Amino acid sequence: MSWLDTTGVEWTADPAALAVARLDRSGVEPDGTPSAVVFPRTAADVQAVLRGASATRTPVVPRGAGTALTGATTAGAGEIVLDLSRMNRILDLRPDDGIAVAEPGVITADLDRAAAAAGLAYAPDPASVEISTIGGNIATNAGGLRCAKYGVTRDAVLGLDVVLADGRLISTGRATLKGVAGYDLTGLFVGSEGTLGVVVSATLRLRPLPAPTATIAATYPSLAAAADASVALTAARIQPVMAELLDAATLAALGLSGAALLIVQVDDDPAPAEAVLKPGAVELRSSTDPAEAATLLAARRQALPAIERLGRPLIEDIAVPRSRMADAIRSIEEIAHRHDVRICTLAHAGDGNLHPIIVTDRDAIAPAAHRAAEDIFALALDLGGTVTGEHGVGTLKRAWLARELGPDSHALQQQLKAVFDPLNILNPGKAL
Repeated sequence: MSWLDTTGVEWTADPAALAVARLDRSGVEPDGTPSAVVFPRTAADVQAVLRGASATRTPVVPRGAGTALTGATTAGAGEIVLDLSRMNRILDLRPDDGIAVAEPGVITADLDRAAAAAGLAYAPDPASVEISTIGGNIATNAGGLRCAKYGVTRDAVLGLDVVLADGRLISTGRATLKGVAGYDLTGLFVGSEGTLGVVVSATLRLRPLPAPTATIAATYPSLAAAADASVALTAARIQPVMAELLDAATLAALGLSGAALLIVQVDDDPAPAEAVLKPGAVELRSSTDPAEAATLLAARRQALPAIERLGRPLIEDIAVPRSRMADAIRSIEEIAHRHDVRICTLAHAGDGNLHPIIVTDRDAIAPAAHRAAEDIFALALDLGGTVTGEHGVGTLKRAWLARELGPDSHALQQQLKAVFDPLNILNPGKAL
């Protein structure tokens, strides 16, 4: 009999279930196979599991849809997977207050659709919006296409219910749009990759987003020229809803032609943006047709799946100051040439977040690909940026996190981890 039987929570040790639960979309191969997958349906279920895990010192890996890209939800030998996908209810939606309360297994797009029925929107919209969960978005502080104007996940999270490592249930934040009572524990949990506690409910901000007035698609003779055009928008004090950049390799993977495509969407007068983007563009199309906009955005969201069909991708995620975007892109092209690797670059150009995706053999990652990735991380820090803009640290970037934070800040964060999880059972070996 396993101690899990005493919790009253459904679990399985079926080999097929374990084979799925041990992996995420990062390509990271954990050491061994987890012992079990547990399927809580309530906060009380999560409490029971974590009390048992704490008593037996069993490592626990929280998991939503398994779409993590840095190894944050991989699980190995001796660990159990806490699958939160069945906690998938929208508990409350209050249009007058502009908030929703959702469990961690709610699909992001489902929450946005529920908000839309009330004339509102859930602003964060990662490219994985149709498959990723609210809990996973909170774990990584996910961004998305609209975040250039309306913010990332942390900007939308007002409060959390969290089960700590010892099974205690706490509430952080509030259901009001303003509030400064106490330290910001809510902000601390957002982006912590399940290492400080398990989110079982989130109070989320909804917004009355204006409908986009135009979607502009501009092609350029080079990726650097497209990046320069996106920076010119900022210089002209124009704030687009989104500005998405795709290079030639990404366009080819999508079955499209061109050296670089910049997709810009605005929710006010499009004329100033069109005037800024037109110089240097090979072609510029501006449309008010929602169907055409949906087609362009669908292509952007399908970019990663299209690249995955080319080979095994190393999906990188850096951010630099917007003024250094073109410098970053030129250097990434040099890195690809220097190491003789294929790199497909797409970017949230509105906030300087680049995804240089290194495509390698499916069977094994070539050493040159790893060297290119290391150069990309170093580049981000050299330009005053960060080694991860929205995907998190997971297992893949822990060494680089220490470099970015510096020894004192890194040590302080490890001390915080020990306060919340003194036995180190919550997602050990991840994030820090």
